[in-house]
Amino acid sequence: MAAMPRRRLHRAWIVAAAGFVVLLASAAIRATFGILMEPLMDEFGWSHSTISTAAAINLVVFGLSAPFAAALMERFGVRRVVSASLVLIALTAAAMTQVRELWQLYLTWGLISGAATGSVAPVLAATITGRWFAQRGGLVLGLLTAANSTGQLIFLPLMAHLVHHGWRWTMAVVGGAATVAFVVALAALRDRPADGDAPYGGTPEVAPAVPARRPSAIGVLRQVGHDRVFLALAGSFFICGATTVGLIAVHLIPAAHDHGIAAGQAASLMAAMGVLDIAGTTGSGWLTDRLDPRNLLIGYYTGRGLSLLILPVALSLQGPTLTAFTIFYGLDWIATVPPTVALVTRRFGRETGTVAFGWIFAAHQLGGAAAAWAAGFTRDTAGTYDGVFFVSALLCLAAALMITRLRLRPVALPAT
Repeated sequence: MAAMPRRRLHRAWIVAAAGFVVLLASAAIRATFGILMEPLMDEFGWSHSTISTAAAINLVVFGLSAPFAAALMERFGVRRVVSASLVLIALTAAAMTQVRELWQLYLTWGLISGAATGSVAPVLAATITGRWFAQRGGLVLGLLTAANSTGQLIFLPLMAHLVHHGWRWTMAVVGGAATVAFVVALAALRDRPADGDAPYGGTPEVAPAVPARRPSAIGVLRQVGHDRVFLALAGSFFICGATTVGLIAVHLIPAAHDHGIAAGQAASLMAAMGVLDIAGTTGSGWLTDRLDPRNLLIGYYTGRGLSLLILPVALSLQGPTLTAFTIFYGLDWIATVPPTVALVTRRFGRETGTVAFGWIFAAHQLGGAAAAWAAGFTRDTAGTYDGVFFVSALLCLAAALMITRLRLRPVALPAT
């Protein structure tokens, strides 16, 4: 009896797995923002708002790097851009251990770290998904996006333990993770299917005789900057960043400390959110393949707004109320990415849409930067984070309203 031929694993899944490792590991440096605020205040006497400024710089540079990284990946290839960024992350981790002055914190933790991580972000997930998956794209995008956001949360318990031996030991985690990811990127990342090969679930792609002109970051912004769909998605993503990477990632641990919750316990809550985020964002990708992405976004932003309204009560009562908040926020953390990517690529096409999403992601990080600084300033002046949580809740409800007014149809864009 003839043996059945063995099915070879499609290269797309190997590339996706490599991307998952890269995104997971590169997020380690952003996990340091929440865990290092108190140690830096204790050692150097810096205030909440002063340290939050470094986080804000990081988020701004990180976000503004994203569209340029997407364009560079189109021009020079994914593996080159990602490998260079991982080397810079490892060097940044080493430089952070030598920080003694505030300007050094802003330069390393803010500027250089932000630039290094800018290309190892959701734009990488969108690029891999767009090039390698004709089917299961939403599911894969959800998995890769979860890796990016979850990595920083998973590293928190280890960093919370190491910080008791000196905060500089946390940089060893960052450097080690970046080194492992660098090896994986060199071994397994590929830029796109080879000439004549097919993406997963698609037909073979043959390179044209005359290569298409790659979209530039500035050129795409000029094309889409006045589009109502782009502006609505960028505005809602600004709010998404403000209420996740700017508010919760940076300030939940200090806010928990204000309510008598130990740093280790608060870090465990963040880590639990990270684990739940894998299920939430992957599930969001699966749903994006099947449901209207607009309805998903309306549900996500509405639910997040309601959860932020109860957060001050949850921190005071702790127990089941805080557990309920942790479960919901973990599932919702960055579930907005798959439906947002789906909408922008439907609107502008794959290559232009990927770079346009880079600009939308820049808005996400600008929102995070604004919230990171504003929350720290508010805590220093008012002595509590409660007002910030209430305002953030209202912003989430406003984001849901933006999406309800969205009317989507593809548009033809001139060449950049």
